[in-house]
Amino acid sequence: MDARLPVRRALLSVSDKTDLVAFAKALNWRGIQLVSTGGTARTLAEAGLPVTEVAKVTGFPEILDGRVKTLHPAVHAGLLARRDLPAHEAALVQHGLSRFDLLVVNLYPFEATLASGAAFGDCVENIDVGGPAMLRAAAKNHESIAVVTDPADYDAIVQELDLGGVTLSGRRKLAAKAFALSAAYDSAIAQWLMAEAALEPPPRFSLAGRLAASLRYGENPHQKAALYLTAERRPGAATARQLQGKELSYNNLADADAACECVAEFAQPAVVIVKHANPCGVAEGAACAEAYAKALACDPVSAFGGIVALNRPLDAATATEIAKLFTEVIIAPGAAPEALAILAAKQNLRLLLTEELPDPAAPGRLVKPVAGGFLVQDRDAGRIDPAALKVVTRRAPSAAELANLVFAFRVAKHLRSNAIVYARELATVGIGAGQMSRVDAARIAAWKAQEAFGAEGAKGSVVASDAFFPFADGLEAAVAAGATAVIQPGGSLRDVEVIAAADQAGLAMVFTGIRHFRH
Repeated sequence: MDARLPVRRALLSVSDKTDLVAFAKALNWRGIQLVSTGGTARTLAEAGLPVTEVAKVTGFPEILDGRVKTLHPAVHAGLLARRDLPAHEAALVQHGLSRFDLLVVNLYPFEATLASGAAFGDCVENIDVGGPAMLRAAAKNHESIAVVTDPADYDAIVQELDLGGVTLSGRRKLAAKAFALSAAYDSAIAQWLMAEAALEPPPRFSLAGRLAASLRYGENPHQKAALYLTAERRPGAATARQLQGKELSYNNLADADAACECVAEFAQPAVVIVKHANPCGVAEGAACAEAYAKALACDPVSAFGGIVALNRPLDAATATEIAKLFTEVIIAPGAAPEALAILAAKQNLRLLLTEELPDPAAPGRLVKPVAGGFLVQDRDAGRIDPAALKVVTRRAPSAAELANLVFAFRVAKHLRSNAIVYARELATVGIGAGQMSRVDAARIAAWKAQEAFGAEGAKGSVVASDAFFPFADGLEAAVAAGATAVIQPGGSLRDVEVIAAADQAGLAMVFTGIRHFRH
């Protein structure tokens, strides 16, 4: 039976006072007694509402700068007393205590304080103690009390009250939300403090997110999916503002984020086209319109239905060119009004605007599920310094070759391994990604270049490999494709053999000393 719980007495203690007064007025109008703490009580009193301060209930004042105000039996007995146990009711009567029917609580803004760059001491002071204690007590005892942690639930609670009270199923849902809030709150504090204490790796690692959107489905229609936002303040598709287009899908978000991460690697105007998690065309240019044309030329077939990312605000010239081809998503750090007008005719095209681009060198963590657990690693924030590259062949790369080598290696970082990139004039001309064999990746990339540029193919290009060549055959495939210079991490047992093959072919080769596997 989904029994309703009438509400006669409510305890309110909130940091986020959104819609608080309106909700409290609705409770008061329905004859519900209001009990409150410190700042919340003052807000209600200033609004003309009758409110009893917690200190009057406990008979004990707030002390220690407000650190102790609700940690008292008069509060927690009222939250934890079970209605189905006569002994609990007798204990309340014996000690002159009263139960609460409704708890309204949210927590000190720890995450916001941390994100603001506040000092360590200020972060500590924004760790709530009394709030989580009350929240967990009421959530545990949800058969006897309703707990509300989200202002978005205020209207629904009022509607429930007008029907006679909050149902048991409703109280159970509210309790689940309360425990989820408590878990996420403690997770944020724990991760911060472990980082401050240099506990590496953390003895426990928890991941908490807030539901941002329910998605139609996941990678495939039979898979359920949703988007959650974490405390990480990294720009990308998840936090971008959608200006137009259909609802974003799971794959749209994943691909748009990959495109955004890749395009952020480049300082000059750049465009990245992503299809199924891999860039299929990347280029720099004097302007984004030029970069888009060069990126599209690399693989116009794969670009159909792809994701386009820019590292400059979308302008009218670029929007005009993109609009000529079916594109799922455009993501950029802004857009000109003229560009918006051009794309308005493409009603299904999703346009996402980010406030800024992610920092490729910023630290962070990535999580990947495995059966029975998950893997955690640092984000690949590796960035090569062109001046630190090691020339290992008799011939050093020319200035133009060096610029293309650095460009190609930065693209390779964002491809599934094994990855090979041919580049010419700061644009990809052939990409081979996600292959089990590096030599196959080199051959596929060369074949793609021939498809895109005919007989010219990859001739005169440079080639980047995300990891070392284990044998000379991969490099020989690049030689056959017409590459003139090579960039790779180095470190193979057969480096001498590979270097010799490059020298024999007259290629310049540089080692980065850094690998970019991406699984």
